[in-house]
Amino acid sequence: MNKKGLSKCPAGQERHEYFRFRLGRKVYSRVQYEYRARNGELFSCVAKTLAEARERRDRWIAKNLEV
Repeated sequence: MNKKGLSKCPAGQERHEYFRFRLGRKVYSRVQYEYRARNGELFSCVAKTLAEARERRDRWIAKNLEV
């Protein structure tokens, strides 16, 4: 992502970025994931792990892009 929060993810590729945040006394780790399909549609999510984000992407592809 750029400084304005816009995706720079090129078509047919994925990008991810790990971040941490604090909620009360607990510290949580998450990954922000983006995938841009070859037709230009963008999938974006926040998940606990990269594997979970990729599973969500695969379900999105199966549902929306009918591979």
